[in-house]
Amino acid sequence: MNRLRRLSTLRLILLLTGVVALLAVVTGVTMAARGGGPKPPHRSLAAAIDHALHGKPVAGISARVKLTNHLLAGGSAPDTGSPVITGAGGRLWVSKGHLRLELQSGAGDAQLIVTPTEATLYDASSNTVYRLPLPAHSGSDATANETGGLPSMADISRLLTRVGEAASISGARPSTVAGQPAYTVRIGPKHDGGLLGAAELAFDANRGVPLRIAVYSSTDTTPVLELKATDIHYGKIAASTYELTPPPGAKHTEIQLPSAAEVKGLKAKTSTVEGTSAVARAVPFQLGAPRSLVGLPRQTVRAINGSNAGALVVYGRGLGAIVVVERAADASSGSGPLGALPAVSINGASGHELSTPLGTVLSWSRGGVSYTLIGSVPASAAEAAARSLAP
Repeated sequence: MNRLRRLSTLRLILLLTGVVALLAVVTGVTMAARGGGPKPPHRSLAAAIDHALHGKPVAGISARVKLTNHLLAGGSAPDTGSPVITGAGGRLWVSKGHLRLELQSGAGDAQLIVTPTEATLYDASSNTVYRLPLPAHSGSDATANETGGLPSMADISRLLTRVGEAASISGARPSTVAGQPAYTVRIGPKHDGGLLGAAELAFDANRGVPLRIAVYSSTDTTPVLELKATDIHYGKIAASTYELTPPPGAKHTEIQLPSAAEVKGLKAKTSTVEGTSAVARAVPFQLGAPRSLVGLPRQTVRAINGSNAGALVVYGRGLGAIVVVERAADASSGSGPLGALPAVSINGASGHELSTPLGTVLSWSRGGVSYTLIGSVPASAAEAAARSLAP
């Protein structure tokens, strides 16, 4: 954990964006096979999912993929030149328990390799290797048979009904992705979604594996993030595919997941002190928690325990909420973890801002108090909220 804290803001942003890409790959990019194919027949979403889940499994996948990333576009963050940040084309290999993703750009390549024991990200633009050891999994994943554990049509329908209570779900739209018959489904929040517009998933109609995943902002019709297959092969993948040999002189950074003891310690910091008056008495600074913030009513005020005690204040509900963390300002901490980002003035105080199509993070200090504001709101709304907190 100490190594993670010592990462520069630029490297940390790169790492976190790489983790986002990893999650998208692991959950959404086991692609369909190469070859032309017509659109599949019209089916209800439940029937399309049921049909796809009973598709024939494959031994391995190799694919050409395209990553689109507009999350940090517009000068809101330093330009690293990394294809993980800028978006790029590349190759993907997937087999049981293993994954390799390569992205190419003029500034240098990025390679992500995941095995059962570790995840490794190599960024050629900085000549840095990030390594994350993964915890061992107990038990065997070979206990289920080919059809065991699959939900019934009734199970699928009940799940879709529950999801539909909070989200808008489209039907299964017949489409063709990477030359394969596919169904595309779009899901978005019904209420309090903030800047999150929707997510789309296209999955192989006959094999039950996703072909494309995309995330949209509520302010644009083009994807903020998208990873899709363009050319696919099925078959066994050689074990050597998942080996990474960085060039001589590459920097190495080890990232450690929290230990069980650290997780227990974090849980112990959860405070039972709640309510504006009680938290104001518990923190060593003047609490700023107005009844509303840019039109959002105050919902929660809670103390944060630990060596750097503070307060957590939540305004609004759902994905459109704004979260404010307040702590006593530490002169030795400088401008904080967002210090490398563009500067913004908050009633005369210097702050730093990360603005994306999906939300804004803003950090500043004033009157002996350090503030961090996070919300799925435009930068203008985040700045207005910050200025109302720091008169």
